[in-house]
Amino acid sequence: MSGLPLAAFLDTPPLGELSQDALRAAGPQAAATLALWWPTLALCSAVLLGILIALGYALATSGRAVRSAPGDLSSLANREPGLVRAVSVGVALSTVALLGLVAASAATDRKLASLDTAGALQVHVIAHQWWWEFEYLDADVTRRFVTANELHLPVGRAVELVLDADDVIHSLWIPNLAGKRDLIPGHTQTLRLRADRAGVYRGQCAEYCGYQHANMALRVVAEEPGAFTAWADRMRAPAAAPATPLAQQGRAIFENGTCAMCHTVSGTPAAAKHAPDLTHLASRRRLAAETLENTHDLLARWISRPNALKPGVYMPDQAYSESDVQALTAYLETLK
Repeated sequence: MSGLPLAAFLDTPPLGELSQDALRAAGPQAAATLALWWPTLALCSAVLLGILIALGYALATSGRAVRSAPGDLSSLANREPGLVRAVSVGVALSTVALLGLVAASAATDRKLASLDTAGALQVHVIAHQWWWEFEYLDADVTRRFVTANELHLPVGRAVELVLDADDVIHSLWIPNLAGKRDLIPGHTQTLRLRADRAGVYRGQCAEYCGYQHANMALRVVAEEPGAFTAWADRMRAPAAAPATPLAQQGRAIFENGTCAMCHTVSGTPAAAKHAPDLTHLASRRRLAAETLENTHDLLARWISRPNALKPGVYMPDQAYSESDVQALTAYLETLK
């Protein structure tokens, strides 16, 4: 990573633009979970406080008892006539509290399962080491499209995420919108959610999945239905043909080199499915599953030396000349 400024990794959008906060629920699923979390926190805090008080009292009183009767400790067991009663009350209260939490948890599960999914948007989510693939499903297959690492959702409309993993176990967690759900190879699961407030939220893989697990994030953009429809229409469109000679040269390098062996660019011969779809790469705010800002310099570095930026990533370092890297970068920047 020599020569790469630390700011490339620490750079984040302005405060308020990107949120990853389970305490700021932006949808009914997260709100139901939060409603269970607060009383659980209060109860556990009260139990801990009670234990600390009882421990302090026991330490203080037993010390005095030992000093008052140093030769006969057998009487200590009977010196507190109300001890058994106090312990019994504590056990009873703990049992009632635990049963209350079980009932509250069951009620929360019912709320999570009761989301009305009539007319829901369906998105097939596939987790890879270490990036996210999103296929927006539609009964009309010609209206389906694929993106990567940036999930757009219409505000106020239920969404059903169909979850699969391509390699190892991953876990999808978007704290502002829903709880965690594992993605297991060979075992399809679903996660239903709804965004009730427009915003940009951060999601994360919450199951250790390998070397770059910590850098397997995603951006969730919840936007008004009209804005979402306009975005989806742009995503369905094929990539525009490059207009400048440099970008045209980059497209030729892309299609005739190793890039096309892994990536798809709709409207071109590049149609591989082993790596993120790049059809509209330039419209995404960040690169490499939220690891890097999508700037000219970092994009060029990512093309030539991805392992220097995200060690262990499966995209190999490329032996491109500087002029080829600039041409490829110019071409990818046209993919909006």
